[in-house]
Amino acid sequence: MEWSDEGIVLGVRRHGEAHALVELMTAAHGRHLGLVRGGASHKMRPILQPGNGVRAVWRARLDEHLGYYAIEGTRLRAERLMRSAAASYGIQTLAALLRLLPERDPHEEIYRALAAIADHLDEPGLASGLIVRFELALLAELGFGLDLSHCAASGEESELVYVSPKSGRAVSSKAGEPWKERLLSLPAFLRGDDKRPSPGDIAAGFALTEFFLARRVLEPRGLALPEARASLIAALAREAA
Repeated sequence: MEWSDEGIVLGVRRHGEAHALVELMTAAHGRHLGLVRGGASHKMRPILQPGNGVRAVWRARLDEHLGYYAIEGTRLRAERLMRSAAASYGIQTLAALLRLLPERDPHEEIYRALAAIADHLDEPGLASGLIVRFELALLAELGFGLDLSHCAASGEESELVYVSPKSGRAVSSKAGEPWKERLLSLPAFLRGDDKRPSPGDIAAGFALTEFFLARRVLEPRGLALPEARASLIAALAREAA
């Protein structure tokens, strides 16, 4: 068995004296592990860093085997990302969230979103909104997508300012007024507003995705949110300020 694909390094673990077990998010083969011979060498260590883009060839005798990677770097972001606390926490958080997806299942749109975020993780003004959208996309890939296109109560497509915690559907300001204390806030940048998100909108966006990730994905599996996520949100707010 053999395939070639582009990927982004999510994690690396030393294997023996000289080798490394590498976890990639790939464009066409999903989240995929493989062993890199000599991966612990001085030559390979700078390439096998979380956030780096690579070209990988995977080989194994059988498809279900761990297999071996031959890897070359294509977009070495890690050195730049390590200079930013938000970027460092960001790649940790994204990797942890991607581990909610089944291994080896292709998710090309999620991969493209990850690549776009990785290019901007050290730019808080851009990264914040991209990460919130990524978490919404991940919810959809896991089968728990939110419907933010029209009001669940009236069908209206305007003045959508809330989200129902029960249905995950948008609610207009008029329809939601009597129950607004029980509803989640829908920030403007997720309603199609192309203005730069305010700090309040970013906080509301993270609160929205956190609620549904916890309630629908993590709690049923007996899991908690990635520890790095809270540090990421705090670092994004500090660096943006």
